[in-house]
Amino acid sequence: MDSGKAPPRWLPFLVLGVGLLAISFGAILARFAQGYGLPSLTIATLRLGLAALIITPLALWQSSRTLRALNRGQILLTCGAGFFLALHFATWISSLEYTSVASSTALVTTNLLWVGIASFLLFGDRPSRLMLVGIVISLSGSGLIFWSDSRASAPGSHPLLGNLLAIVGSWCFSAYLLIGRRLRASLPLPAYVWLAYGSAAMLLVLACQSSGTPLSGYSDAAYLVALGMALGPQLLGHTSYNWSLKHVSPTFIAVVTLGEPVGSAVLAWVFFGEAFALWQGVGFVMLLVGIYLAARGER
Repeated sequence: MDSGKAPPRWLPFLVLGVGLLAISFGAILARFAQGYGLPSLTIATLRLGLAALIITPLALWQSSRTLRALNRGQILLTCGAGFFLALHFATWISSLEYTSVASSTALVTTNLLWVGIASFLLFGDRPSRLMLVGIVISLSGSGLIFWSDSRASAPGSHPLLGNLLAIVGSWCFSAYLLIGRRLRASLPLPAYVWLAYGSAAMLLVLACQSSGTPLSGYSDAAYLVALGMALGPQLLGHTSYNWSLKHVSPTFIAVVTLGEPVGSAVLAWVFFGEAFALWQGVGFVMLLVGIYLAARGER
């Protein structure tokens, strides 16, 4: 899955596009899983746990030597990545219980702002002027979506709590991306994905046990939805982002994630009848324009 040769310049952008499409189904499938009675913590655990199990044979086949040679620093970074990834899914999926898909996905994808600030402060990354323009337009579109959604009646009973959980999920995913940048510099993709997803899943299993949240006893349909989340949004979607970490900046990946509210809101309208207003549509257009400009400005 990784090779020594640099890929064509267009390939990371194509991979990110496919990943974005897959990840847009994450909120929809999570809502279906909640409808089948799965607690949010259980959904997060099954999503990451099943993804880690599915990729285990490939990781051991391609990267067994690398995994045996892990040093202490890599192990600590892996635990950190797993911790923030577990917390990201636990908080974000919980947010879907209290607020709309549009608000939740718009707020959880504000990691662009946090990744850009942290990349500048920690690594000295200076985005180009065109990328900065794309960031501003994208964040403005995200804010417009949230403002428009907040004016309408929220489907959840505690939209403020749901919005706060989504923002916390954004902070956690930002930390996960930055740690992943360090790990991906020295680890092949199968090894990194297996370690990150597996460690996050183990932390979530411990959280389920300590909170008394059951992982079994649900319907077959509920487990099929969880499997769909593992195969689509997680393995295809998030793994696309992880592969791209070696070829484009984490700031640009954060920009791409801002397209998630567009796909998720359209899908929420199709499956759940969550209509979006005119200003939300304007915000979606701004998100896409910002992503395009950031892609042009990516160095």
